[in-house]
Amino acid sequence: MPAETIKLQSESQPHRLIASDRVEGTRVFNADGRKIGSIKRLMIDKATGNVAYAVLCFGGFLGVGEDYRPLPWASMKYNPAIEAYELTTLMTDEDLSKAPSFGADKEFDWGNRVREIDSYWIGF
Repeated sequence: MPAETIKLQSESQPHRLIASDRVEGTRVFNADGRKIGSIKRLMIDKATGNVAYAVLCFGGFLGVGEDYRPLPWASMKYNPAIEAYELTTLMTDEDLSKAPSFGADKEFDWGNRVREIDSYWIGF
């Protein structure tokens, strides 16, 4: 098989894996198609290696007025058509506003918040 053909085939097939730095900054949409934020960082369980949740950046402009909220990684799926993540169930603005959060101007240890985060999102 010519090298050109092999190259074209590999370019057209998406990879299963993605580097974490490529996920950071990716847009996130609610199940109704409305953009709700972008991924700031991923929190990975050291023992299992699984992504526990994504910290989403909401609101603000150029870093001013932003706040961060965790969403369980399992609550999102990647949509290659829009190159963004979508929530698998519709969450109201109220649901999202009540989630654990912190402002961009504050130090916060997301790794120490697993129980608080899990207890809020259970049932969604």
